[in-house]
Amino acid sequence: MASKKKPTDLTTQILIQIRDEIRQTNERLERLERRQTDSETRLATELVALAKAVNDVRVLIIDMRQDQRRMEALEERVLHVERKVS
Repeated sequence: MASKKKPTDLTTQILIQIRDEIRQTNERLERLERRQTDSETRLATELVALAKAVNDVRVLIIDMRQDQRRMEALEERVLHVERKVS
């Protein structure tokens, strides 16, 4: 009877070790999943900020073009007035 009990004890020990290893593996995977989620959140936040910055630059360029057109129109008017005065 003792010989039958030993394999069962060994089998139980092996199963317990396997269970413990699976738990450790699951904990590692959960940590990795949290880290990945955190990284994705940070990346998404930075991407939104970048999109806003690009849009701000776009608006500035549009404004600069409009200012340039106004400046050119004013220069034309000044030249026209100078020609009349001369």
